[in-house]
Amino acid sequence: VQLQASGGGLVQPGDSLKVSCVASGWNYGRYAMGWFRQVPGKEREFVAAVTWSAGTTYYADSVKGRFTISKDNAKKTVYLQMNDLKTEDTAVYFCAHANSPYPPAAAGSWTAYDHWGQGTQVTVSS
Repeated sequence: VQLQASGGGLVQPGDSLKVSCVASGWNYGRYAMGWFRQVPGKEREFVAAVTWSAGTTYYADSVKGRFTISKDNAKKTVYLQMNDLKTEDTAVYFCAHANSPYPPAAAGSWTAYDHWGQGTQVTVSS
């Protein structure tokens, strides 16, 4: 599976931004897509995830109410709509694909995902 993330950029606090991740090349097993983010010197942090079939969504507490994850199965694309962005949302955002089902408690664990995209930079600054 190849994942291509795009849509990052420089925005001001309070602005909105939508990033996308297109998946290709899968021949088997597709359970969920997730977004993680990372800043230099810190661990990769879970942001949100969505299952391909049921559309079940998961969010980190830090983004609940501000971010929305969605999917387009036909386009094999997952989106992350980010509203009311804060400076602490600045990070490289990575999309990830899980081939196999995982329990809800595992949605935020990077070990549940098998494939990773290259990341897209989101910078929130005034």
